[in-house]
Amino acid sequence: MSGRTRLALCAFVATMLAAGALLPLVETSKWVLQAGFLLGVQTCVGALARRMRLARILTVSLQVLVTLLTLTMAFAREHALFGVLPGPQAVQRLADLLTAGADDVNRYAIPAPATDGIRLMLIGGVLLIGLAVDLLAVTFRTAAPAGLPLLALYSVAAGLSEGGAGWIWFTLAACGYLLLLLAEGRERLSQWGRVFGGVSRTSNSLAAGLDGSSGRPLAPVRTGRRIGAVALGVALAVPAALPALDGGLLGGTGGGTGRGGGGGTISAVNPLVSLQNNLNQAENREVMTYRTNSASPQDFYLRILALDQFSGGEWRPSTRRLSDVPDRLPQPTGLGTDVSVTEIRTNISASRSYQQTYLPLPYPASEVNVQGRWRYEPEGRTLVGDDGQTTGGARYEVSSLVVEPTASQLGEARAARSELVREYTRLPASLPDVVEDTAEQVTEGAANDYERAVKLQDWFASEGGFRYDTTVTSGTGTAAIERFLKDKEGFCVHFSSTMAAMARALGIPARVAVGFTPGTAQADGSVSVGLRDAHAWPELYFEGVGWTRFEPTPSRGSAPSYTRPDAPSQDPSDPALPTDDASVAPTAAPSATESCPVQERRQGQCGAATVPGAVDSSDPGTPAGVVALWVLGSLVVLALPLLPMLWRLRVRRRRLGAFGGTDPTDDAIGGAAGTGGGPDGAAPSTARGGRRGSSGRTAADATVRVMTAWRELTDTAWDHGIVPDESQTPRKAAARVVRLGGLDGAAASAAHRLAGAVEQVLYAPAPRVAGGSAQDVREVREGLWAAAGRWGRVRATLAPRSAVRVIWAMSEARAELGRRWSERLGRDRWAARLRRVSRQEG
Repeated sequence: MSGRTRLALCAFVATMLAAGALLPLVETSKWVLQAGFLLGVQTCVGALARRMRLARILTVSLQVLVTLLTLTMAFAREHALFGVLPGPQAVQRLADLLTAGADDVNRYAIPAPATDGIRLMLIGGVLLIGLAVDLLAVTFRTAAPAGLPLLALYSVAAGLSEGGAGWIWFTLAACGYLLLLLAEGRERLSQWGRVFGGVSRTSNSLAAGLDGSSGRPLAPVRTGRRIGAVALGVALAVPAALPALDGGLLGGTGGGTGRGGGGGTISAVNPLVSLQNNLNQAENREVMTYRTNSASPQDFYLRILALDQFSGGEWRPSTRRLSDVPDRLPQPTGLGTDVSVTEIRTNISASRSYQQTYLPLPYPASEVNVQGRWRYEPEGRTLVGDDGQTTGGARYEVSSLVVEPTASQLGEARAARSELVREYTRLPASLPDVVEDTAEQVTEGAANDYERAVKLQDWFASEGGFRYDTTVTSGTGTAAIERFLKDKEGFCVHFSSTMAAMARALGIPARVAVGFTPGTAQADGSVSVGLRDAHAWPELYFEGVGWTRFEPTPSRGSAPSYTRPDAPSQDPSDPALPTDDASVAPTAAPSATESCPVQERRQGQCGAATVPGAVDSSDPGTPAGVVALWVLGSLVVLALPLLPMLWRLRVRRRRLGAFGGTDPTDDAIGGAAGTGGGPDGAAPSTARGGRRGSSGRTAADATVRVMTAWRELTDTAWDHGIVPDESQTPRKAAARVVRLGGLDGAAASAAHRLAGAVEQVLYAPAPRVAGGSAQDVREVREGLWAAAGRWGRVRATLAPRSAVRVIWAMSEARAELGRRWSERLGRDRWAARLRRVSRQEG
């Protein structure tokens, strides 16, 4: 096995070991077998291309082409042209699968089911990383940078699994990388010849050490193994020994927890990532139940935490100082004494399967009675589990305040403190101008911040034409906000984060709260809260009232009474409790065909008109012109690697007379200088001068035929690895072809006979040339073909070396064009100067 083939095999193994970190992400591991097979095909194609000594760009292009074809066969065979070529329908199918895969990633919790979309993302990602590793380590022979794509593959797995990709997968990925480095080191050392591997204690120890046959690994290899083992051990042992390093790629919670009296900080993971998964669960699994004496159950939101930092990429919570939980929580920030406040009590029981670091509480809580290790974060008024404490199976009692401001109190709120405004109105420089422009346009005519906030809420909830859809790609960054304002479809994460950003753009302190809507009332008087009740809403700050909830998301939760000053009071007999229908299907769809979510349309749950495979009779289908262009483009892509072979076949046929009647002298690329290549007995009889030979042709015709045949013999030998040597005489050149090509018998005689004919037409005053030059070339070609090995034949056929004459001819033509253009410009410049001189003299 050659060094490069061994290196390619190690690159394959390293990629598959790193891909093992993706196994915890899905329920089944069958996809990795398919990924390994397709990656093996990609690796073999690269090895074959390098064996034929193709250019690097051709090698990579072949691998990319084969990867695309194999993915098409695996995932879109029924939509592909001839089952292989990726036509427009196949490309659309792959795009649909990628979109579905992104939706499934956001929808399902880990481990997710291996849907077609998720499998395409996993297998495509492994193939992409494998191509990058093969390109760096094998094609360009730089194995060290190949660790970056391997690290990226492991990092994605570790990030998505939130620590599920543990030290075992890290060890396997690291071993694969070290194996790749070891193979690359061996391959480099082998290029320097035999390496001294140390003196053996046996006889002939010096000789054994020189050729490395002493039975022990080479000294540089042993040193590399030791360094790799030590580095891997340090990478695994140090994070385990230092508690400060328990986060990161090898797992951990990602944030510290405080201990003792009043110490410690918390840096939480963004909960918006899992919120969409909860909303799209197939079953509305219960996470908690509660009983409360609240007179307004429709406003009873259970709040987990607040996201108060907007970096431009996402909303996330700040790193805050923690303290012990006080017996009674302090007065809420900004709440004045003139605002109506009622204290209520609630008993909450969390499911054992619901394990959350933050304790869900009604806002603002005033007293919490809970068992376990909990810490208090004053700014967000949240309780955080310490030392692994979660909500699983927790039972606790909460006293909270129901703050009931009036519209006039909110409208007359005085300006907030400058430090609070500065912190909670901070916006990234990347925020698009459309956010602030839209906010100003929507709130035009508002007299104060309260009216602006109400206008924003009503615009999102009812007046702006927005549609609630949980299948839209999640995101809270500036790009997601801009896309949401354009498409006007999304779910609570989009509505809350966008309204908070627009409020900040108007100078109103704002943040995003995450928690649960009130839930569904049960027959026994309790209220059940399920995964689909997960929700996000904006909180805006008004001095004298404090942080105030708003509800911009349509068909979710309830708008607070203080945002509806003119709304009639509700019928006491008809309490505004959320219904099970609202929780299960929160979107109000006017028709099944117009607003059915994409996920349900794919599953065929939107009526007969949207069942997969149904086609509207008015759909004209894909235009024939588009199909023709895709077919033509696919054929061109497939034909590109075959261009050298096709050109070589064309030249050989013209030279040997495969096309009767073709003028052989018109071979500007492959023919001899000043001559073409003609078939024996087919050259025209109108050549200039010369006397006719025995065949009835002139001497010039014979010269053309012989020189064309000699050039074809030279190029055929070149295709089989015998580089032309123009400094030798024809006789010595033929002897060299016979010797290097292993020719004998008729093939050797044909080569010598053709060389003698060349000497006749070049040096004899009266050339005597017999016919049969084309037959001599064919015999030499058959001899070279028989003597060449299997790979030599493939190399000579698919990638003939003599095809480089095309590049030479193009280079010469470009140089000649440049020379002529320069001469023309020079003449024009001198002519212009003469005209100026003549005018001056005149």
